[in-house]
Amino acid sequence: MAGTHVALIRGINVGRAKRVAMADLRTLFADLGCQDVRTVLNSGNVVFAAGHGGGQRLAERVQEGMASRLSVSARVLVVTRSAYLTAVDEYPLAKVASDPTRLLVAFCTSAAQLGKLKPLARTDWSPEAIAVGTVAAYLWCAGGILDSPALKAVGRALGDSMTTRNWATVTKIKDVLTAARESE
Repeated sequence: MAGTHVALIRGINVGRAKRVAMADLRTLFADLGCQDVRTVLNSGNVVFAAGHGGGQRLAERVQEGMASRLSVSARVLVVTRSAYLTAVDEYPLAKVASDPTRLLVAFCTSAAQLGKLKPLARTDWSPEAIAVGTVAAYLWCAGGILDSPALKAVGRALGDSMTTRNWATVTKIKDVLTAARESE
């Protein structure tokens, strides 16, 4: 039985670097045995069905395929549908975040890594904020993402083991996941 997953590819199609056509990405996933492959936006978000071979091993296979077939090196995180929807449900910053493009959700290669962020979540970042859930962390970058002290601190703590998506993107992916479930 195949389960639905989300692949979050770090740093592609941002500016002129690491350009990947979404059609090529869909083909790569299909060639790796994934079904119902859909890309969301143009920023490396892939919703797909895969058997028990999902998770970190599939992420590694996608990374290898991107490097060999598309000449692009990028970190890939694979999140189960359930974990992704948990991250959406746990969203704790509704009272402070007013702009979905400045609210980031940080997904990690493993939920255990979120423990590194607990000291940061206890720090007063006003007007910014950091919160840690069970499967993701949440960052409110009040002054914008580029100069956010909170985002820089999270980046230092987690390095390339995480990738972020703004809340507008997170909810678009959730909509695709919800539609996928309704069509099953």
